[in-house]
Amino acid sequence: MNREELKNILPHREPMLLVDEAVRNEDGTATAYYLVRGDEYFLQGHFPGNPIVPGVIQCEMMAQSACVLFEDAMKSEGVLPVYTGIDKVRFRGMIKPGDRIRIDVKPLRSCPPMFTLHGELTVGGKRCASGDFSFAIVAAGRE
Repeated sequence: MNREELKNILPHREPMLLVDEAVRNEDGTATAYYLVRGDEYFLQGHFPGNPIVPGVIQCEMMAQSACVLFEDAMKSEGVLPVYTGIDKVRFRGMIKPGDRIRIDVKPLRSCPPMFTLHGELTVGGKRCASGDFSFAIVAAGRE
């Protein structure tokens, strides 16, 4: 799926759409990619003269990549994926402009509407971040 196809699943739009392409793999995992262009809003102040993708943005990339695994539920009218937790997140390498990030996610637990997954970000085969995260698919506007 390219960015336009992802917009049929994800509610995110620029500048918060943080996945360029994604596939659901036959083994029940997902793989996505994002090219750090260098003009992203989150690089403007993080850090001037030495831009590095913030860890919180890397976590968001994992969550957005996971949504392709729940394509059927995500296409329902009026639903949103919302983060409910992150655990065991580790950052091992800096991600900079020009890097093409590979994002791999695999399900750990499923109890709809709650889902727990494991994600890893790599650049050039080197692991830059990993962690477990959970989210829920909820009705939009639900408090």
